[in-house]
Amino acid sequence: MKQIVLLGSTGSIGDNTLDVVARFPDQFSIIGLVARQSDERLAEQIRLFRPKCVALADPDAAKRLRTRVDDPAVQILDGPDGVTEVATHPESDLVISAIVGGAGLVPTLAAIRAGRRVALANKEPMVMAGQLMQEEARRRGIPIFPVDSEHSAIFQSLVGHRREDVRRIILTASGGPFWECSKDFMDAATPELALKHPNWKMGAKITIDSATLMNKGLEVIEARWLFDCPPEQLEILIHRESIIHSLVEYRDGSVMAQLGLPDMRTPISYAMNYPHRVPLDPPLLNLWKFGTLTFAQPDPVRFPCLRLAYEALERGGTCPAILNAANEVAVEAFLNHGLPFGDIANVIEHTLQCTDVHPLTSLEDALDADRSAREKASDRILSVT
Repeated sequence: MKQIVLLGSTGSIGDNTLDVVARFPDQFSIIGLVARQSDERLAEQIRLFRPKCVALADPDAAKRLRTRVDDPAVQILDGPDGVTEVATHPESDLVISAIVGGAGLVPTLAAIRAGRRVALANKEPMVMAGQLMQEEARRRGIPIFPVDSEHSAIFQSLVGHRREDVRRIILTASGGPFWECSKDFMDAATPELALKHPNWKMGAKITIDSATLMNKGLEVIEARWLFDCPPEQLEILIHRESIIHSLVEYRDGSVMAQLGLPDMRTPISYAMNYPHRVPLDPPLLNLWKFGTLTFAQPDPVRFPCLRLAYEALERGGTCPAILNAANEVAVEAFLNHGLPFGDIANVIEHTLQCTDVHPLTSLEDALDADRSAREKASDRILSVT
């Protein structure tokens, strides 16, 4: 029985993870749950999965949860310290990190430092401090399993092959809801339009990142650290059908790819049960029904966030943390109707230009860069709205 701690249990990854656990109760058990402020949903999850401990980042939400849950067997914690305590639970076999945004960095790194195996579903911790996370994981001899569909596909395509034989890693992208739209249309797009992803059902923030293609830029940075791959070997390919989830090309010309219908339970369950697979029994992938799979190169003019992500990776140090923070602030403002879609990239670029970049030698370096970038991005939004 594998004991699971789930960080971000009330989001879309959390829902899919708990679905896998419910399907295989003889293989997986939930020992800890963490959410931000969704106390009502967390109370229901406690009832269904009976964890030993839970935490809400919002102390007020934790107070409400304590009135909803009258079970002395469940420890209810709150605030950043409570989240970290659940993340480092000594009885856990695997920590699934799915907290949205940079808020997942501290508890995820704490879990690694505590010697817990981690399955990473949120790319932001690796973007902000990938070098530090991998150094800590290697020091303790523990793996970091990728959960993103693209990174899971790369991970699966690397199994059984030598890393020194890799020539290219190609991450596929659906192109989001605006791939076929003009720049003028995109610049004026509303949050409601941007949230209509053609293939995947995801949370609001990651769906907007898909619309700007920043999601793919962040994935390139994550892949650089997950797979110890130089930036020049990382490429992006637009694949509208989301059937091929990513590819690895080797120096003899062979290309390995992982295919499947869009279903996050597949990469989640693979990370949970690696190297074995569970019988999810999903719908069959009937390629003849699709007929044709299409591919295109990304358009850096209509999607400038891609260029900004590559530039941040090239600059290194705390620059990716600055990029991530500015993007989070800009996306939140857009979702709240406080910033036009077309200005998301402008806010990020301005923040990158006016925030000092330093070497990344500690967690504090990443957090300081994050705070500084959030302030500058917020100021920029106020000046243009």
